[in-house]
Amino acid sequence: MAKVISTLFISADGVAEIDPDWHMPYFDENMGRAVGEDYDAADVLLIGRETYDSFAGAWPDREAAGGDDAPFAKQLGDMRKVVVSRQPLEFSWRNSELVDGDLLDAVAALKADVGIRGILVPGSISVVQQLLAAGLVDELRLLVHPVAARKGRRLFDEGDAPYHLRVTATEAYPTGVLRVIYAPTTTPGKVGYDEVKDQVPAGR
Repeated sequence: MAKVISTLFISADGVAEIDPDWHMPYFDENMGRAVGEDYDAADVLLIGRETYDSFAGAWPDREAAGGDDAPFAKQLGDMRKVVVSRQPLEFSWRNSELVDGDLLDAVAALKADVGIRGILVPGSISVVQQLLAAGLVDELRLLVHPVAARKGRRLFDEGDAPYHLRVTATEAYPTGVLRVIYAPTTTPGKVGYDEVKDQVPAGR
């Protein structure tokens, strides 16, 4: 069964609505490598309307320009892109389609498709919130920036029950950014340092 992987840039106070003023000073080759690993783990992008508009407004032009990020832009263009929107869309970016019917049913069908390795949800906060509430997220990959944004939309909204998360991997970058990979679990508890330290590269 394919994994649903959520990947997000997030501030220390939980804001996942990106502001370049607090995000860009921390972007380096380590973060770029982590982002590349996230995209390499999937062959389907599941994205909300706003994220799609942002991506489609930038990456096709970067691919055509043939610059340093053209190979990554081509990778995005070649991936199947399933877009969550309440309104019909006319797509200009190749391999794009509107989610078929109910979001949760569509994601369950994608997970069960034997031809799919992984489903990546970059950004798209509202989509991630719905999938978390339905128990459909397999991995939550956060790049935690050492900054309190103090404003903007947070990943975890208010609800009746807590989300218990199990740490499966961690990395610390020289910029102070922490990469933390969580697996949602129904069992409260924590993973000790000894269980994840071997996954942290030496010198980090």
